[in-house]
Amino acid sequence: MNSNPLQPPNPLLETPLSLITGATYPLKALQLFYNNPPLRGYVIFPVIVNIIVGIFLYFGLLLPGLRGIEVIVLNLGTQIDQWVANLPQWLHYLDILASVLGWLLRVGLVTGLLLIIGFLLLQFGGILGAPWYGQLSEKVEELQTGKPAVLPPQTLTSSVQDIGRAILYELKKLGLQILIGVPLLLLNFIPGFGTLLFTIGGITLASTIVCLDFLDSPMERRRFRFRDKLNMIFRTFPASVSFALVCFGLVVIPFLNLLSIPVCVAAGTMFFCDRILLNKVS
Repeated sequence: MNSNPLQPPNPLLETPLSLITGATYPLKALQLFYNNPPLRGYVIFPVIVNIIVGIFLYFGLLLPGLRGIEVIVLNLGTQIDQWVANLPQWLHYLDILASVLGWLLRVGLVTGLLLIIGFLLLQFGGILGAPWYGQLSEKVEELQTGKPAVLPPQTLTSSVQDIGRAILYELKKLGLQILIGVPLLLLNFIPGFGTLLFTIGGITLASTIVCLDFLDSPMERRRFRFRDKLNMIFRTFPASVSFALVCFGLVVIPFLNLLSIPVCVAAGTMFFCDRILLNKVS
C-alpha cells in the first residue's frame, strides 16, 4: 500500500478559471474518443452492462416508484381538501394549495427517484464494468502522459489483495455516506431551512462519491489510501467541484447515463493526469 502518494497540487495555486476547466473534462474525454477510435472498444461492453443494469433498475424501481408517488400526492391532496373544507367560505380559495403543493411534491419526488436510480446505476454498473473501465483508464493515462500507465504487480496474492481493497473501498464509501447522510436526513425535521440544507448537503455528498468513483482508477493503480483519495479531491478544489457536479448531472439523467459513465471514467483519468500527476492548475 502506498503510504506516501503523489504530492497533490497546492490548492493556493488553483485559480477561479479552474472552476470552468474542471467542468470541461467530459467534453475533453469525448474529443479523446473521437481522435482515438481504438479507445471505443473499451466502451462497448460497459455500455451493454449499463443497459442491462439500467433495464432492471428503471423497470424495477422507476415504474413502482411513480405509482407510489401518485398515491402520496393524491393522499396529500385529499388531506388539504379536508382541511380547506373546515375553513370559512371566504378562505376556500386556498384549495389551490392542493394543486400547487401536489405539483411541487410530484416534481421533487420524481427528481429524487431519478437521482437514486442514476446513483445505483453508477454503483452497480461501475462494479460490473470495472475490468473494462480499468483498461480504459490505463489507455487514457498513456495517451495523456505519453508514458506507460503505472500498473500494480499481477500475482495471485496481489489479486486477492485487490479484491479486499475493492470491498474495503466500498465499505468506506458506505460509511462516509452514513456518517454524513444520517445527520443530513435529520435536518428534514427543521421546517423550510432544514430541507434546503438537506438538499444542498445531499447533492454535495453524492457528487463527492461520484468524483471519488471517477478518479479512482488511476489512484487505485497507485494504491492510494481512502483518505488520500479524499484529500486529492480537496486539494484540487475548485476544479474538482465543477468536475464532480457535471459528472453527477450526467449519471443521473435517464438513458444518457447509460453512455456517460465510460466517458466520465475517461474524464476522471484525464483530470488526474492533468491536475494531480502533471500538476496543471489552469
